[in-house]
Amino acid sequence: MKTHLSLAAVLWLCGALLVGAAAPEPAKSTNAISPSSVSATAASSNATATPGVEAAQAISTITGVAISPLLGVGGVGAWKWWKATPARRAALPWYAQPWFWMPALSVIMLVLLKDVVGTSMPTAFKKPLDVLELFENKISALVAAGAFVPLVATIFRSASDGDTSLLQSMGLAFIDPLAFLNVLIVPLAVVAFLAVWLVAHVINVLIIISPFGAVDAALKAARLFLMTTIAATTLAHPYVGALLSLVIIGVSLLLAGWAFRMTFFGNVFAWDLLTLRHRRFTVAADKTPVFLARRIGKVPVRTWGRLTQDPCGNLAFAYRPWLVFARRIVTLPEGRFTVGRGLLYPEVVQTSDPFGRSTLTLPPRYLGHEEEFSNVHRLDGVQDVGLLKGFKALWCWARGLFAARALPVVQSS
Repeated sequence: MKTHLSLAAVLWLCGALLVGAAAPEPAKSTNAISPSSVSATAASSNATATPGVEAAQAISTITGVAISPLLGVGGVGAWKWWKATPARRAALPWYAQPWFWMPALSVIMLVLLKDVVGTSMPTAFKKPLDVLELFENKISALVAAGAFVPLVATIFRSASDGDTSLLQSMGLAFIDPLAFLNVLIVPLAVVAFLAVWLVAHVINVLIIISPFGAVDAALKAARLFLMTTIAATTLAHPYVGALLSLVIIGVSLLLAGWAFRMTFFGNVFAWDLLTLRHRRFTVAADKTPVFLARRIGKVPVRTWGRLTQDPCGNLAFAYRPWLVFARRIVTLPEGRFTVGRGLLYPEVVQTSDPFGRSTLTLPPRYLGHEEEFSNVHRLDGVQDVGLLKGFKALWCWARGLFAARALPVVQSS
């Protein structure tokens, strides 16, 4: 219910932004207007975008940047710098200065090179680079949300620039409704940015947990295609690009909870892999952080919590919704469980499950501690699962195929 209310509020206010920005400006009265000034004014008005177009472009820009913050901010800055005249380049905002967008796009080129070469690289060499890209995406998103989005979302200028308005005639010139509208729009723009970024950031998380380079390239290509589509539709017509962006924002708000869990999941995995935490980790019965690998009751997948026991002594999962609300406990399904030793992370598998699904996902800090985990929680031992099981089976088959075996000696009677 809360998600639907927030979705309706953001979309309604985005629509109000477009409608309000598209409203015609009041006509300015002058005592004498020469034909030359009329032609100059017409030329300048044609060269300047209307407030409605600026609002549509702002919505599209915020959405596109949220999908890939560093690429988006660097690309927008480079575009503004290239379109500006040399005399006006010094007055451009910080993201349109060469000292920012040139290093930003250089980092993007290095990431692109890593993605192209990474399809043929071993997983052990590529994953650390993917982890670094994961943290780069977070840092650039924080910078964009705090310093870029407010600048783009502030599209309304002062209503009175030396002209007498109705508020001035009433002695209320200090009231600027457009400034108030900016104060209302900027927080909503930041919320929309964060919602789209959360969903787009899931791609980086999936790349971390995916062992296939081809899958990584396909995910990156899908994200780049979406950004290109927004840019192309905005260049074709600003309102079409804004409509597409509003659809993306609406879908992102609906998926915000799932994206938040996946993002936290990726943070834990990336930090464990980057810091090699499994080398200094010990399993404790009272501190066993895990993720749900499948939905149990109303608790969704990827929820972060701790493995514990309910009052009856059964295995249970304790968690806090959104990591901050009151603690809750849900009992795991009845049956026996084993620890699955994987290539990148272990799992807890229910042996009686007919589909062989995992019930819990253990962070990479548990690598090498599978036996200890099984003993602490009194599970039914450890078994190889996933790619590790396949690799071991392939190795045994190859060793048996190519190993030299001594032929049995036949005793003659």
